[in-house]
Amino acid sequence: MRELLHFYNWITSTPSLFKLTSPFESLESLPIGLGLDTDYTGNPRLGFIYQYLCSQLLTNSGRYTIELEELQLNNSDGQTLGAIDLILKNNQTQKREHWEVAIKFYLLHQGTWFGPNAHDQLDKKLDRMLSHQLQMSSSSEFLAQHPEMHSLSKHLLLQGRLYINPFSSEVIPTHCLGYEIDQSQVSGYWCYEHQWHQIAEPLFELDKRYWATGLEKFEQPLTQPKERFVHAQTQQGTFWFVVPNNWPNT
Repeated sequence: MRELLHFYNWITSTPSLFKLTSPFESLESLPIGLGLDTDYTGNPRLGFIYQYLCSQLLTNSGRYTIELEELQLNNSDGQTLGAIDLILKNNQTQKREHWEVAIKFYLLHQGTWFGPNAHDQLDKKLDRMLSHQLQMSSSSEFLAQHPEMHSLSKHLLLQGRLYINPFSSEVIPTHCLGYEIDQSQVSGYWCYEHQWHQIAEPLFELDKRYWATGLEKFEQPLTQPKERFVHAQTQQGTFWFVVPNNWPNT
């Protein structure tokens, strides 16, 4: 499927949202390898497709072998603690690594990076990934199941795009939780519905599976949205979110 291959190539060529200090990772220098299985029949949500393609990239490179994937952990009371995305064996170092992977899109408003669903915020997501998700491989629950997998190194692949409102003057943060943002990933725009008329080019709405890569074919231009958020792009490749006038207090 062409769209999967396009997404696969996007992952290999797109930097992390953050500069590459530990635990942040990029797959840009990873050998692409051969053999992408485009017969994907899993969950159609973007995050699941993204994790599937990351797994394909890591294994096709020859550098990694997947030992565990999407491992659910429960405490002694049966409560779910969460799921570990990937436990990999690095075939170069012969050591095991814990990887968490995520693709996210955030809009800057009054100093905070909000997701289109304003309950999602970059600082909260990053804190949870660092303090909870990456720590699960050090938990007693994990080590009880896999005592041979102690002292795993921790790696975070966080890609996506950051958006600013060009019709509102605001200082773009350089860091989040002390980690430096890669400013090359501040590459999209957003505006409110009432600012729609200030957009100089026609927009074409994106189905969520195209949020990362964008469209290759353009059909019907978007008309002004009414009380809903829309992700769209211009024919020149500029990405836009248009959000309701009461966002992020929706």
